[in-house]
Amino acid sequence: MQDQPTSAGTTVPAGHGGVGFPPFKTETFPSQLFWLAITFGFLFVVLWRFAGPRIQGVIAERRTRITADLAQAEKHRRDSEVASAAYQAALTAARGRALAMADENRKRIAGDVANARAKADADAAEAMAKAEARIAATRTQARANVATAAQEAAADIVSRLIGESVTPADAAAAIRGTTGG
Repeated sequence: MQDQPTSAGTTVPAGHGGVGFPPFKTETFPSQLFWLAITFGFLFVVLWRFAGPRIQGVIAERRTRITADLAQAEKHRRDSEVASAAYQAALTAARGRALAMADENRKRIAGDVANARAKADADAAEAMAKAEARIAATRTQARANVATAAQEAAADIVSRLIGESVTPADAAAAIRGTTGG
């Protein structure tokens, strides 16, 4: 079978009125205006009776919620200001206590240092006094030793030069006579 060419087309029957867009035809204006008024009236009644109160209720509810939220925010702001003032007061009191404690510790440490310095000075003075006493004792002993050594040396020199022996008392008297003491 062979394909036969087909032709398709649309035709408008001749009995369907004139050409043009139906809403713009002046013959249908009165019915269009009638249905427009009925539709507008129906929509107006539906919006006025049903949708309007619902919308007003939602708006009133939102207005009430916003007012309550603003009041609560104001309350929280006042509470935060009170809490901030209490915090600042506590912080100031804590700083005052810290400064007082620091002053007290500084004074206590200064007192401890002064006591330690006084004790160290007293210990040093005592050590110096003991050292001076030892030095004085050592000087006295050295003088005694020097005097004894001088007496012995004088007795030995006399015995070597003259050949006579001198008593320690005579040697001491001779040394005292030469030293003036």
